[in-house]
Amino acid sequence: MEKWFVNKNVLYLSLSAFFADAGYQTVIALFPVFLVLFLKAPVYYLGVIYALQYGIGAVFAYLGGVLADRYSKKKVAIIGNSLIPILSFLGIAASLLLSPLLFLIGWWARDSRSPARRSLVALASDEKHRKKAFGVLHALDLGGGAVGIIYLIILLYFGVGYSILFLVTIIPLVISTLFIVKSNVNERVKAALKTKLNARKMAINKETMLGVLIATSLFGFSYYSLGYPILTIAQSSNDVFGVFSYLIFLLISAFAGYYLGSRAGKMKIISYLSLLGYALAGVGSLLIGIFYIFSLNIAIAYLGVLVLGFAVGAIETFEPTIISVTSPKDKSAKSFGYLSSSRSIGLFTGNLLMGILYFFNPFYSYFYAFLVSILAAVIVYLFGKRLVF
Repeated sequence: MEKWFVNKNVLYLSLSAFFADAGYQTVIALFPVFLVLFLKAPVYYLGVIYALQYGIGAVFAYLGGVLADRYSKKKVAIIGNSLIPILSFLGIAASLLLSPLLFLIGWWARDSRSPARRSLVALASDEKHRKKAFGVLHALDLGGGAVGIIYLIILLYFGVGYSILFLVTIIPLVISTLFIVKSNVNERVKAALKTKLNARKMAINKETMLGVLIATSLFGFSYYSLGYPILTIAQSSNDVFGVFSYLIFLLISAFAGYYLGSRAGKMKIISYLSLLGYALAGVGSLLIGIFYIFSLNIAIAYLGVLVLGFAVGAIETFEPTIISVTSPKDKSAKSFGYLSSSRSIGLFTGNLLMGILYFFNPFYSYFYAFLVSILAAVIVYLFGKRLVF
């Protein structure tokens, strides 16, 4: 077990992520189809909802991190996770006002617990295995999402109604919370363990953390919800093909997280984040845009989603690893809250712009995402090239 999962607490927390994504990733995949194709909402309305999802989510992520450090990381993680199933009731509401509201409340609960869970993973693993721990977390995280998409496709094929599809997601979400309850991580940090780096190295690492936060915020301007590619493909074919693209994204992203977390040398982590993360995500967005503008075979769109998935796997493995080794141990949840908030601030504007640009021409939105991703890659590389572990 040690070889694969580092230790049992990392395993429990990663399994919590597995079942959480098996629930809410299903909702994420189905929500844009439900809202635009079933409830007949305009695409820019979807963009507004995504902007609120991530914009206000930034506040919840920050507060969740602060409360986790002040009180208890485990308790904050349990409370936030237990409220996520609220989004499972949006299908019953079937309303252009209430359905998005339930979706948002459930997502904000998810945001509030993410810094606490990441901090628990960092505390549950030593620095030597930190990157692998976050790789495993991301692999099981999106692996669970892949399972959710598989059962969603099967249920869609058999014609199950939207309200039932959303309600089914409650089951894995409840199991997810039970795994956090089962974990037992020592949250007390000894002062002597905070850092052994000298003042100069601490300053360099602080600079690196700032660079990562700036870059992840900037990347957020381009890191749109996967609802857009799902919608693009669904409009070009049907909803099953659209949802299937999300399965591709989740599977390759899960693979990338585990593989890169296990293999990538720690001294190359900034280069990997810059090139395999942000820059590669830009290439994926560009491929999806090319698929649309030239009406190419759907395989091109799937290739773009695959590339984007690999890039996100790299980002979700390397970003938290860098934050965990460049921030004080006793303020780790707050630092992860900054990370989540930085991404969410960018996502607020990014999804709003994506919705507006998509309304005029989907290619504009994907090309915009490509340009901003490349800029984020340059920034994180320049800030982090002197990172000291």
